[in-house]
Amino acid sequence: MARILLIEDSPTDTAVLTQLLERNGHEVLSSGSAEDGIEVCRREQPDLVLMDVVLPGMNGFQATRALTRGADTKAIPVLIVSTKSMDTDKAWGLRQGAKDYIVKPPREDELVARINDLLGD
Repeated sequence: MARILLIEDSPTDTAVLTQLLERNGHEVLSSGSAEDGIEVCRREQPDLVLMDVVLPGMNGFQATRALTRGADTKAIPVLIVSTKSMDTDKAWGLRQGAKDYIVKPPREDELVARINDLLGD
């Protein structure tokens, strides 16, 4: 079981992803904005971050860059989960430091497999 921080502003997506993750044995922390998510990540030190891209204020690309370059959070892998499906979006997300990128809505088996890969399970 991992502690996963979900940074997602949609209450529906938050509920769906939280149920999926909990069903697969993970503990879920959630945040509705990038700024708050960065603070929660620093304070709670989760095992993994699932990051939306389209967020109010700071976007998920900016937040990913902040987390992957922060001294206290750079070891925490970020998996972007976004509706933005262009190859350029994926490439940009990976350049910001994300370890992986998956398009919404993710298939449960695929998301769980990618999480397990990142966690080394």
